[in-house]
Parts: sequence; C-alpha cells; structure tokens
Amino acid sequence: MKKTNINIKNEKKGFTLLEVVMVIGIIAVLSSVSLAAINPNRQFKLARDSQRTSNIQSIANAIGQNMSEHGGILACASGTAPTISTTTKVIKYKINDETFNDGGIDLYRCIVPDYLANLPLDPSKSEAYLISVEDYNSMYSLNLDSNGRIVVSATGELTTDINTVR
Repeated sequence: MKKTNINIKNEKKGFTLLEVVMVIGIIAVLSSVSLAAINPNRQFKLARDSQRTSNIQSIANAIGQNMSEHGGILACASGTAPTISTTTKVIKYKINDETFNDGGIDLYRCIVPDYLANLPLDPSKSEAYLISVEDYNSMYSLNLDSNGRIVVSATGELTTDINTVR
C-alpha cells in the first residue's frame, strides 16, 4: 500500500473584520488626542488667558501695595484718588472726553511707576492701548465685591470670566 502525503491546509490569509475595526478605532482615538494636543488656536487662546490672569493679578497686587502703604486708602500721584465702588468700571482714561472717561476709572497715576513698571493691557483686544497717562484703555475692569474686597477682572477667550480678588 502506497502512502499518500496529503496536506490539507485550511489557513486563511488576511485580517478578520474584528481586527480591522479595532485598528480603525485605535487610529481614530490617537488622531483625535494628537489633534487636540497640537491645536494651535486653542493653545494661543490659552496663552492669552494666562497672560490676562497674570496681568490682573499684577494690577490687584499693585493696588493692594498702594493701599497698604497709605493706611488702607488708594493714593495717587495726581492727588485725586479714584473711588472704587461696587459698579464695575474699566481701567482707562481718555483726555478727549474731558472727563474720567465715560465711566472708567483712572488708576495709572496710582500704580505706575511705583508699583508696576507700566500698566498691563489686554493681549488681544484692539481696543486696549496706552498712548499716554491721559489716554489709555487697559480693557481690564475693577470693582468692589459685596464683602468690600477689590476685584480686578478680564474677559478671556477660553475662560470667559477671569477674576482676582484682594
């Protein structure tokens, strides 16, 4: 009797549907995570919000230092200190208006140059400018909260309400 060597190969070549779906899922998750991590617009907005936070903290600290040195009263080089009230006012001044700038509050002479080298401005708003002591708009706001604490605030791009309380 002659022996025949029959090899029955039942091997399948290729991938199963489950393997393909798993690979597609993994690629989708990795690409969404990497896209979120390198999204430049979001990163720039986050950086500007961080700058705003730093700026309002600097302004609040400068006001606190001024008041600390003058017995709890905000003192200014011009001799006339602005009144900080519960009404939110933008830190600005415009000589064109011949007033304390349509409801704004003038802090420049109170905190620059003794407590800050210069008044910080919002990093991305075109309305924020500093031409002179009597013509500027920081686009940051100031008021007293219900406990009488000073609140310096900004409107951010990712975090809409950025506040510092002193």
